[in-house]
Amino acid sequence: MAKRKQVVAILVPVYNEEKVIPLFFQRIAPVIDQLAVEFTPHLIFLNNASTDGSVEVISEIRRNHPDVYLLSLAKNVGYQRSIEFGLRHSTADIYMFIDVDCEDPPEMLLQFIQHYKEGYDVVYGERVDRIEVSSIKFLRKVFYRLMRALADEDIILDMAEFSLMTNEVREAIIQDSSSFPFIRASIGRVGFKRKGIPYRRDKRIAGETHYNIWGMVIFAIGGILSSGTWLLRLATYCLPFWLLTMVTLAGLASFGSFSWAYTWMVVLGFAYCGSVLSFLSIYLARTYKNTLGRPNAFLDRKHSYPQALAAREARSSSHTVDSEDASARF
Repeated sequence: MAKRKQVVAILVPVYNEEKVIPLFFQRIAPVIDQLAVEFTPHLIFLNNASTDGSVEVISEIRRNHPDVYLLSLAKNVGYQRSIEFGLRHSTADIYMFIDVDCEDPPEMLLQFIQHYKEGYDVVYGERVDRIEVSSIKFLRKVFYRLMRALADEDIILDMAEFSLMTNEVREAIIQDSSSFPFIRASIGRVGFKRKGIPYRRDKRIAGETHYNIWGMVIFAIGGILSSGTWLLRLATYCLPFWLLTMVTLAGLASFGSFSWAYTWMVVLGFAYCGSVLSFLSIYLARTYKNTLGRPNAFLDRKHSYPQALAAREARSSSHTVDSEDASARF
């Protein structure tokens, strides 16, 4: 009896990328062919409620490539939630993430697999450089190191979601019920044996990026909030200094020539209490949403072709053939 090949799920987030998808498939098709020698590769597009022709382009590719699948989300839920959705709604022995714009080279997936065969549970691309404005690159470096310093648990520097993980790692990650998933932080949190491969990010092959400065700011804040509670503890760390300052100002205010101290006491009092209430509100709101246990995304079945459906159709086809064979025998 032939040994079952391990299934490799290649998860590809997509949002309005109809021009990019065919170019990406041309790049990744040879990689899939090489993987197919030892594994059963499934290319799974995660359509984040695209409003262009992305679904039609993927459907056209699928007509000639049955191991191409499509999971369409009912609405746009953002990058992190879409890839978390992909992890929860796909079945494989090995999972790999790659962006459709080819800034992360598809050919590196073969290196990921090679290190997996060496015994690593997580293999990821370590971004040492990228085609970007120097100031933005500097701010990215600062952000990752700041997040690592503030995080309660391990944060892998210069890592994105361009990675490979085993099913064991995936099972550990999806136990989280966060309303703001942050996959790279989850990978650092769960541990396992990891290997980073340094590389330089390329320029996107076509189309325009969907990221902007405001989106990056929201992403950074969400990442810090998801990976640690330092901001919640900040008020406690500042409390002794705040009390010392208030006592000093109160002493100065007792002298008529230092009446301005009253003003500063009021200002600092409101500032401290306001910051405490703000951080408490943010974390309390996040905790409330997490305890509700609501899914972060829902499947749009009309515009999807999941693996489970393919498996059911295969079983149905098998039963039909068996029935026809039985009829022929009698």
